[in-house]
Amino acid sequence: MSRISEGPIARTLKHGYLWLMLALVFLPFYVMLVISFKDNTQFYNRTWLPTWPLHWENWAEAWGTVGVYIANSLFMAVTATLITLTVAVLASYVFGRYRVPFGELFWAGLIILMLMPGVANLIPLFNLMRRLNLLNSLLGLSIVTAAGGQVFCLYVLRNFIEDMPKEFFECARIDGASHLQQVIHVVIPQCGGIISALAIMNFVGAWNSFILPLITIRDPELLPLAVGLYRLQGAYVKQWGPLMAAYFISAVPLVILFAFTMRFFIRGISEGAIKG
Repeated sequence: MSRISEGPIARTLKHGYLWLMLALVFLPFYVMLVISFKDNTQFYNRTWLPTWPLHWENWAEAWGTVGVYIANSLFMAVTATLITLTVAVLASYVFGRYRVPFGELFWAGLIILMLMPGVANLIPLFNLMRRLNLLNSLLGLSIVTAAGGQVFCLYVLRNFIEDMPKEFFECARIDGASHLQQVIHVVIPQCGGIISALAIMNFVGAWNSFILPLITIRDPELLPLAVGLYRLQGAYVKQWGPLMAAYFISAVPLVILFAFTMRFFIRGISEGAIKG
């Protein structure tokens, strides 16, 4: 069947729509970049347009402020993601391959947890972290964040493992593979796409975590990025140049993450759609 060619009007409208969406996506970056080189006088006089002289010291001040916040968020997000996926893969292997006592009851409890909003548990969670001496600790915050991400990962991975051909596991068992070796050599390669997608989702969720770090972290040098930026703009007089430079710097890691991992994320979502 021959392809129907688009008319010039339709092609113009399509390209115009794409350019409009692209402009809307990059508009916040343009605004942050322009304002980051201004002092407050330039900001109030000409907010949206570049002005001279350029205040490069705003970037030095912003990096000196948010550099430690980025390091804290990176440590927390990577640690929480690794713990979440490690535990979720092992647990989903058990739930997907074997029938454990009271397994269905425990699974129903996990599904119910997915329906509960996270803010509903803040007070008991804070008391639990205080009793376990996990307050004001990045490692403690990472552990709690990883615990919160278990339910969704376990729910998704269990369905994938249940749909995997049983012959894979039988052949591995005949070759003398232990349960851990079956997870490493069978489950992870077969579920690599969805594991990558879950890793990206958990990393972004931990990176953007705000409420829990806000109430559990007290030392300024331990604050993650979201809370650090919030406290940075809480001054009586805002210095818009350093503030926008800090926002721009804080957005760069996620842009880099999506630039290098988007194909893994799309592959994982595609595998999920096929499985569904």
